[in-house]
This record gives sequence, C-alpha cells and structure tokens, in this order.
Amino acid sequence: MLNAAEMIQANKSYTLASWVAQGTWNPIPIDRAEGVYLYDANGKRYIDWSSQLVNVNIGHSHPHVVKAIQDQVAKLCYVDPSFATEPRGRLGEMLEEITPGTLSKAFFTNGGTDAVENAMKMARMMTGRQKILTRYKSYHGATFGAMSAGGDPRRLANEPGVPWIVRLPDPYAYRNPIYRDRTQEDGDRILAEMIEDIVIAEGPETCAAILIEGYSGSSGVMQPTEVFYNRIREICDKYGMLLIVDEVMSGFGRTGEWFGIDHYPKCPPDIICVAKGITSGYIPLGATIVSSAIAAYFEEHVLHTGLTYSAHALACAAGVATLEVYHQEKLVERSRTLGKKLRAGLMDLAEKHQVIGDIRGAGLHHVIELVKDRDTREPLSPFNKPFSDPMKLAATTLKKNGLSTLVRWNMIFNTPPLIVTEEQIEEGLAILDGVLDLLDPFYEGK
Repeated sequence: MLNAAEMIQANKSYTLASWVAQGTWNPIPIDRAEGVYLYDANGKRYIDWSSQLVNVNIGHSHPHVVKAIQDQVAKLCYVDPSFATEPRGRLGEMLEEITPGTLSKAFFTNGGTDAVENAMKMARMMTGRQKILTRYKSYHGATFGAMSAGGDPRRLANEPGVPWIVRLPDPYAYRNPIYRDRTQEDGDRILAEMIEDIVIAEGPETCAAILIEGYSGSSGVMQPTEVFYNRIREICDKYGMLLIVDEVMSGFGRTGEWFGIDHYPKCPPDIICVAKGITSGYIPLGATIVSSAIAAYFEEHVLHTGLTYSAHALACAAGVATLEVYHQEKLVERSRTLGKKLRAGLMDLAEKHQVIGDIRGAGLHHVIELVKDRDTREPLSPFNKPFSDPMKLAATTLKKNGLSTLVRWNMIFNTPPLIVTEEQIEEGLAILDGVLDLLDPFYEGK
C-alpha cells in the first residue's frame, strides 16, 4: 500500500492531470471519503464544499448506492447496448417521471460532455440545419464539439473548433453593460431581443438549436429572470429551432428543484443533457433526454450515433439507486431549505467583508464574486488570466484549513452535497470567513 508521498509520486509519474501544466500539479492524496468529508492519506479531513466537481450530490459512500453497485457487479456489469437490461429500462422510466415538459426517452452516454455532443447531433439530424447557438460564458464539456460549444476560455486551446457554433451574449447582470441603470428584467428583455437579431442575421433556416445551461455553472452561476428564458422559448418556437438545456451541473436537486430549468415552467426544453448528479459520480454516466416529438422522429429515422458503453448496466444500476436516494431522503426539498441557510450565511459574510461584490445562486448552488471595489466592481483576479496573489492565497488557505472547493478567477463556489447539515454549513462558512479575513486588506474601495 502506498503512503501519501508515494501516492503523489506515482500519480505524477504515470498519469496526466486536466487543465494544468503537469510540472505545477501538486495534488492532495485522497484515501477515502464519507458523507460530506474527504480524508487524505495522512488522515487530514476536508469538508467537501463543492461536491467535488458539483457532482457528488448525495455525498460520498452512500450505503444504498454502494450496495446496489455490489449487487449489480455480481450479476451483470456490461452488455452491448443493442441488448435490453433491467436497470437501463428502470432508469429511463425514473427519468421520464422527473424531467419537465414532454421529455420522454433517454440516450445514455458516458458523461456530460458526450450527452451534449449527442444532443447537438440529434438537433442537427432532426432539423436538417447546421448551427447551434450558445452563450459565451458557458461550459459544455471538453470533447471537440462540446468544447467548441462552450464559451468558457478553456475552449481557446481547441480553436477554431467546429465551424457551426454561433455565440450569444450572456445575461450576466453583475457585469454586462446592457444591465447598467436598468432592472434585471429590462436587461434580460433587451438581451433576448439581441439574440433574436442574431438568429435573423445568421439565417433561421440554418439554425438548429439554442443550447443554454438550465442554471449557469462553472462560468459563475449567472442566472436571468423568467423574462429571458420565456423569450428564448418563443424565439425557438418562432423559427423552428430546438431548445437544448444543459443540466449536467444544475440537475438533480442542485438548485432546489429537480432541474435548473424547473425554475422557469413556461420554458419547457426539447432536449436536456444530464450527468454528474445522475449517479453522484459513483460510476460515470450521462444522458441525452428528448421530447416525445423528437423520440417519434427517430422511430422512423435512424439515430446515427452510438457509444460502446451506452446504457452500461452497472452505471444504470448506480443511477437507479441514486435516484432512489433523492426520493427517499427528500434531497431536492432539502437543497431548497438548506440553500436558504447557506445564502443567509453568505449574506452575513458580505456584511462583514466588502471584498464580496456579489452573491448568486439558488439551493445549494452558490458562488461569491470577489472584488477590489464594490463601486467599480474591479475583480480581485482578472477573467481568463492566472490567479492574482490574493486568489492564490485564498485557494491555498482554504485547502490548508480543511475546505475543498472550486476557486475560479475571482469566484469561490459554495456547492456542498445535498446531504449537508446546518452544522456542516456553519463549519464551512467559518472556514470561508477566516480566509476572507486574509483578503480584506486587498480591498481598495471606500
């Protein structure tokens, strides 16, 4: 058995890490996890304040899911996806029961990225059109097409990418100049009109779909009002386009509803993409879930797509057990209730620390944006640049003090597992409070 140093060395010597120059990678060697806590190989405990990559919604090592995986391993791990299996059918039925609108059939994928890839393929096949319209501040995955679709700067190394992506402005009320001296609803209305102008300029007959996140995720938890989403639905209907909603991060109770788009009942999607919380990361799995109209289209037309591990029996069994946990433990309702506790705590921190410029989110899906000055809103670390010294200090100290979370640009994510308790929220907020004490001297405003 490897000790902590040996574990790190083996990982650095024989594996590659994502989104980092390999020589700068200095990982924490994790040995085990339980509930909302991680434990490294030296026995140090960390509160998982971001549910890892906002996916371990039910917490770590849940016995119900562990048992379901063990039982399925002993029975059947994998068959060719042309076969039928019980967990595949059961999971599809369970998803039909909780998804919005007329969504009715799931194509199972390996994760969120290829759920998005297949959603774009299906939209292009059904409409006979090429272009997919997406937002600049969005993230949809790291394979070639999905990476092109995302506006997140991680796409830049992949440029020019696929040629049929058209990018749209963002409903980022805190920073988009459209919103200055306007209500958010007015800004959303203007932004949606601009998007219709872009559709017209691109030629509606060439536009297959608009792809948006149900509730913005790693780009900063930006969220518009119903005015925006309702108008986007109208634009899609007017020009015969499909609405694809990426729920990879915002799905399965994260925002206090089953799906982020459920906050906007007048905006039913034609396709949603899910992953992450579908198994809470216990086994890789994603799904592209389509409306009854799209399902009917592919009754008569070949679905030209496929994956070796589509509808993987072990993954689907993990998905069934995970959804059972959501229902049995009422985790969606729990996220809604404890999200209020989390938000109240973040608001208290903002009263104390002027370096907090904005707080955004719903349920257990919140971000704080840190600034040098609340009036100018100058970020504490610039967008799409390496961390400033203050943000380096924040990221390092959070982990040192036992809190594991996502830190991006000038933002700290607050997205703990849905099983988190009030006491654990207070524990996380206390660690965050101490780190913000260190950042207060970098505030330059009055």
